[in-house]
Amino acid sequence: MLLFRTGRALTILGVIIALLLALMVRVAYLQTCFRQQHLLSARRQTHTTIRVVARRGSIYDRNGHELAGTIQTAGVYIDPAFMLRHYQQNGRNLNQMDMDLARLATILDCRTDDLVRLISENAGERYIRVAEHMSDRVAEAVTALNLPGVGVEPMCARVYPMGSLAAHVLGTVGADGQGLEGVELRYHRELAGRDGWRRVEKDARRRPISIAADDFVLPQHGGHIMLTLDAAIQSIVEEELAEACRTFRAPRGEAVVINPHTGEVLALANWPTFHPQNLGDSTAEMRLNRSVVVPYEPGSAIKPFIMGPALAWNVTRPEELWPIPAITYVTPYGRRVTDVHFYGRLCTWDVLVKSSNIGMAMLSARMGNASLHRALRSFGFGQVTGIELPGEDEGRLNPLPRWTRYSTESVAQGYELMVTPVQLARAFSVFANGGRLIKPRIVLGRIDARGDLVPDPRSAGAASSCPQVIDEQTAALMRRIMADVVVRGTGTKARSPYWNFFGKTGTAHVSRGRAGYASDLFNSTFIAGAPLENPRVVIAMTIHEPDRRLGHYGGTVSAPAAGRILQRTLEYLQVPPSPPLSMPPPQVIAVLHNFRAELYQQPRASAE
Repeated sequence: MLLFRTGRALTILGVIIALLLALMVRVAYLQTCFRQQHLLSARRQTHTTIRVVARRGSIYDRNGHELAGTIQTAGVYIDPAFMLRHYQQNGRNLNQMDMDLARLATILDCRTDDLVRLISENAGERYIRVAEHMSDRVAEAVTALNLPGVGVEPMCARVYPMGSLAAHVLGTVGADGQGLEGVELRYHRELAGRDGWRRVEKDARRRPISIAADDFVLPQHGGHIMLTLDAAIQSIVEEELAEACRTFRAPRGEAVVINPHTGEVLALANWPTFHPQNLGDSTAEMRLNRSVVVPYEPGSAIKPFIMGPALAWNVTRPEELWPIPAITYVTPYGRRVTDVHFYGRLCTWDVLVKSSNIGMAMLSARMGNASLHRALRSFGFGQVTGIELPGEDEGRLNPLPRWTRYSTESVAQGYELMVTPVQLARAFSVFANGGRLIKPRIVLGRIDARGDLVPDPRSAGAASSCPQVIDEQTAALMRRIMADVVVRGTGTKARSPYWNFFGKTGTAHVSRGRAGYASDLFNSTFIAGAPLENPRVVIAMTIHEPDRRLGHYGGTVSAPAAGRILQRTLEYLQVPPSPPLSMPPPQVIAVLHNFRAELYQQPRASAE
């Protein structure tokens, strides 16, 4: 009996020794073969890496007013896998979890059922964000709940302190921090920065409890961008554009104000507009920057860009008379060209002032298609301007081989070619700056760590490198002719009692593609500069498809609003009032249509 018991004990002892040896072999194996993997696994269970979000840079106007900025907020996340396991393994149950989620839902102002369903549908996930951009008060309340698997993390929110001002220029930022449109997209790399991280130790509820002093990477915050826009002028333009569109019941409109000497865009507006922070309230159509990406046929607004080269190349003289035989003129090959009024005869000066289609058709025929094409190309039509905004359209100027004999009269009236408002403003600046084709700019540069402006090499261009389109004398002559457009021509509703403006109206039927042109839909345009003596600003404004019962000509729809924008802008810039406008040269006066000297004797009031 004793031997039996001793044998049994020895057997049990042998088994125990064998198990111990096997355990020791296993431990030695794990220590030597998989040591690093198991250390990493243990570290993952006791440590976590927290992303430190880089602050996106701000966007400022030229005077330092913040148009887009970033604020620190908080987000709330849940680890569904950890939460479910914790409630099942620690003496609780799923009913208790539902009760705790109800408390969380109350703080987050959401439905408990939504949180329960979200966790159930993602039971195996380790991270789900359930709320973002929470206030400090909400974040503190969530933390105080002390719920397993629920945490608060820092976030950055994009804000626009001036609301919808310059929305189409600024663009938008997506929920992932990616710039989607406008400057936010074009300069995303400069604005975004680079996120950092820090490794922290966590407790059994996955809450951070300590931070290693040397286990982190600091975020590289985004840079700041300064625009050429002036918030005050931008506000004026948006206000007047919206009022004009509402007054004439137009579905959309655009306006661009530019410094004709530097190319700096002082304002760029589209109507309707949107709020960059509330993308859900806008449509893709509303967010489209039509001033840059959607061309249209400009109508008679194209005429200065034909007459300027014609005068510069001695194709005609200001006093040359053109016979206007009837209100409708038939070309030698049967093309019909119609004027609004019958003039009998007009000099070249008045062909532009009265916007005679027949006179321009005759002048264009004398120039020929090759010269017409060269003239329009020299003003930048059919080419992108290079403005620092995404998606710019080059417009349309057909290659010369595609022109027909009908193109001569079509182009002379602003059809068979398409332009954008930015292209129009740029081209019209040629008359205001002495004949140079400048490059429009929307970005002045970035602001460095010391607060100094560093010019953007992509947008800055030496003025001396701008091509000379026409000579200074012709540019001055064109300004003076177009001052008469405002005094006694088609643009009188833009006239100011304080400054001399120069401009040109344009009215074009809206194309319906293969269906031809709509008889009752128009694009109404006005381009202008001021003051005549020393131009400071140029504007291009177009109102699309105004209610014809209220008016449809560019001089009726766009000119009044553009005139108010110019006047308010010059007041803001504190530009001294103009002297009285001089009368045209005597040789021109002798042949002007229904000339009235009293129109030039308007008393000049003070702008104070």
